[in-house]
Amino acid sequence: MKRPERRAPLALRVSVTDRCGLRCLHCTPAEGVERFEPAQILRYEEIARFVRLMAAHWRLTKVHVTGGEPLERRDIVECIRMLAAEDVGDLAMTTNGQRLAALAAPLKRAGLARASVSLLSLRPRTFREATGGGDLGPTLEGLVAAVRAGLAPVKCNVVVLRGINDGEVSDLAQFGIARGLEVRFIELMPLGPAAGRHRDWFVSSDEVLGRLRDRFRLRPLGRPPRSSTRLYRVTDADGNSGRVGVIPSWTHPFCADCNRLRLTAGGELVGCLARRSRTSLLALLRTGAELDERRILAKVQAVMGRKRVRRAFSRHRYMVKTGG
Repeated sequence: MKRPERRAPLALRVSVTDRCGLRCLHCTPAEGVERFEPAQILRYEEIARFVRLMAAHWRLTKVHVTGGEPLERRDIVECIRMLAAEDVGDLAMTTNGQRLAALAAPLKRAGLARASVSLLSLRPRTFREATGGGDLGPTLEGLVAAVRAGLAPVKCNVVVLRGINDGEVSDLAQFGIARGLEVRFIELMPLGPAAGRHRDWFVSSDEVLGRLRDRFRLRPLGRPPRSSTRLYRVTDADGNSGRVGVIPSWTHPFCADCNRLRLTAGGELVGCLARRSRTSLLALLRTGAELDERRILAKVQAVMGRKRVRRAFSRHRYMVKTGG
């Protein structure tokens, strides 16, 4: 087997749970999804083993911990401590922020570099309806705690949904400017419960930028290599400025230089959200055999070779189980 180039860059997203206290309407169907049994969930030691293996064979530029909601996993601070001990270029987490107020400082001490917080709306009623009954207050408190703890840059992830939160685009950008947050507006992908409503809910990044230009001066900052985000400097009428990003996964896909892998909480390796490119590593990660490590590397290479080549999504994939 041909071994991967030692310095080839790799970005890894690791889901530690498929549990989430919120049921965002674009992410989780109202009836819920079938959850992994406890025995099917990767142990922290197994996750760390996979990260260690990837760092030994690739230039691991990022490990991004996701869920479900990662802060619902017991002893998540210990998981971060274990991952921080590996050769990781950038250790980050995406969270809904509901438990972040109490955990931001411990996570920072454990080695977490930065946090991204999902924020669908600044309006309590809209937030409640879009998240299946969620309370906006704890998420806002979590953002404050993340900034205070130094999990910078703290990013707000906003999936833009027509008729739900698209009227808040400028308010969300102003919210970010006032608090030193980087707000990223994400195009809806036709996955899971959003597949059947994609035509109704979809708002393009170009439309988002148009709305921002109505209120702010925008200066393009470009797209960092292999990044999903196109960045802009936004300045309001009073001269206050900040950064926003748009993630145009649907209208302007970044497949050409994508180097991402996802490891689900159940031990499946996913190379591309748009294709049925997944394979299970659970059994292999539960042994210590050198042969199994070679098999893992072979599976990683195979999955990386089946990246997206056209705009087509596996519409039955649920992000709450795959990892955001």
